[in-house]
Amino acid sequence: MIQTLKEHLETTDSELASLIIKIGEIAEIISAELPYRRGKADTKNVFGEVQLVADKWADECLIEELKKTGIVKTIVSEEHPDIVKINEQGKYNVTLDPLDGSSNIETNNSVGIIVGIYKKDLPTQGKHQVAAMYILYGPMITLVYTARNGVHEFLRTKEGFILKEENIKLPEPGQLYGIGGLRKEWQPKFKEYVEELEAKGSKLRYGGAFVGDFNQVLHYGGIFSYPALITKPQGKLRLLVEAFPMSLIIEQAGGASSNGEKSILEIEPKDLNQRIPVYVGNKEFIKKIEKL
Repeated sequence: MIQTLKEHLETTDSELASLIIKIGEIAEIISAELPYRRGKADTKNVFGEVQLVADKWADECLIEELKKTGIVKTIVSEEHPDIVKINEQGKYNVTLDPLDGSSNIETNNSVGIIVGIYKKDLPTQGKHQVAAMYILYGPMITLVYTARNGVHEFLRTKEGFILKEENIKLPEPGQLYGIGGLRKEWQPKFKEYVEELEAKGSKLRYGGAFVGDFNQVLHYGGIFSYPALITKPQGKLRLLVEAFPMSLIIEQAGGASSNGEKSILEIEPKDLNQRIPVYVGNKEFIKKIEKL
């Protein structure tokens, strides 16, 4: 029996459910426009990175559409240096990576959206998320969400988003690994760890988009990491807009997250744009990382 996203969310708080559904609808708008939003913009984001036309447009589209809901109070986006104030009477605060992996657009590889949803004001610890989700633009459009009730995946069809898999759990033993950063810049013990994975037959899967690489681990098990590097001990991924949502999803799927010392969800943010090393995957993989 086909179950739609709306039907699956019937037992979830009605306003939270409507927000998740709305983000899915916005994702479809963005997907349809990507062929026409290519090339570089003449601006840089808060991290000094040249923005792409698609980055800026996806960010603007999400913010404008979320304003219409009336239930979003503030937004923290990768494309803005400060908190974007939406509606003082709003119930939810939202974090956005509006177009994760946007550099993949030119080569038609995976991109997506990463979202965290809070009732607490931002910035706050990731453990306070009431929901997290991502939308992946691949050969199919899929939506993965958790409202702290397990992890569920939906497939976009002409009937809307329909349930593809419910209560996803990371397969054991994990099969894959995907590691960012130049190998020559990995710290020595981490390099030894990866060599051990390779010796045991783990398969490399790395596509340059966190959302796509994470999705592989969610379905096959293993580990994804953008580690602490010799030249960048703080790593690359953003704590609020990337690490927090994906950490909630991986932990809800029976896995673990870590910055190398403890669960990412327990980290107290120092600022909106903080970067951290990220290790997410099966618990046995993450425990070994922390022992290093």
